[in-house]
Order: sequence, then structure tokens, then C-alpha cells
Amino acid sequence: MAFFEPVTLAARGIALVPLALHHENGLRLAAADGALWNLRVTSVPEPEQTHQYIADALTMREAGHRFAFAVTEDATGTVLGCTSFHDIVPAVKRVEIGYTWYAKSIQRTHVNTTAKLLLLTHAFETLGCHVVGWRTDNFNFASQNAIERLGAKKDGVLRGHALRRDGTIRDTVMYSMRSGEWPEAKAQLLYLLDKPRG
Repeated sequence: MAFFEPVTLAARGIALVPLALHHENGLRLAAADGALWNLRVTSVPEPEQTHQYIADALTMREAGHRFAFAVTEDATGTVLGCTSFHDIVPAVKRVEIGYTWYAKSIQRTHVNTTAKLLLLTHAFETLGCHVVGWRTDNFNFASQNAIERLGAKKDGVLRGHALRRDGTIRDTVMYSMRSGEWPEAKAQLLYLLDKPRG
């Protein structure tokens, strides 16, 4: 049995379903909500690159390096964005969460927190991971804040680590959470989801 088997994760009206080519139009519409491909510090595909974006994700799935999900509204199947497990290392039971983006209209709602709760629960409680990691652009402060709100710890910065879409070279901020930290982080995520939104 492979370390990661295809799975659909769902809770609180949100479903993470294995990304497939039939999600192309939904991903295009989600990315168009805010013209997200214009953001310098994200990996959101431009409309004409959406098919290739999905094809690349599927190739990485076949190789065992990435498992991408379409984040959908459970009741309607509307695509809200995308997220992935990636840099999957079965030998040390480590995965990273990334390639995450959402339509602008659902940012700062319960969707991202719910998706992270689903992914972390699966990683720690089903896959038995010892550690879950994240990486983000040194100028993507919104992403860094979101990762830190999850309870992840900052591991450090890889300088001159990757190219941005505009050709500049970025530093990458690395984060992680160990399995022993998960119970407290889970309690905090559930608290954030259950508290009234003002």
C-alpha cells in the first residue's frame, strides 16, 4: 500500500477532493475572483495555464511527490481554491502543505482554517506523520501569519531559494509542526472555528 492513497476529506461544508482535469473551469473561476495570478508571491495559474497546472499536479501525484486537492463547497461542488500535500517523504513520515490559494471572496472565512484542520488531522492521525511542514515567500506576510496562527514553528529562512514568476529570486520561510504539538494546535483550530465571527 502506498503511503498516500487518494482520499476525499470533508467537514463544515467544505470538501477537499482529489484534483482532476474536470476541475479546470472551476479553478479558472476561483482564480479570476481577485485576478489572483497577478499576485507576485503565489503560484496561482493564469487562466490559459490552468490545464497545465492541473496536469503538472497529476504528474507529481503519479511520482508520489504531491497530492493536490480542489477545495470545494460540499453542497454545490463549487471550486473555491486549491491545496496540496507535497514534498512527501514516507521514510521519515513527513509531508508539507502548500500550493494553497483561494478565491478572493472566500479569503478570511472559515474555509482555510477548515481545510488546514482536515489536512493536519489526516497527516497526523491517519498517515501517522511525525512532522508537517510549510514554506512560503519571504514577502508573503499574509501566508506567514496564517501559518503561524496554526501553531507552526518557524524553522528558518532559505536564502536565494527559488524563482518567482516575475524572475526575481525569493527567500523561502520554512515552518513545521511536530506530532506532539498537534493536540494543542487542533484544540486551537477547533476553538477558532467554533467561536462566533463578529
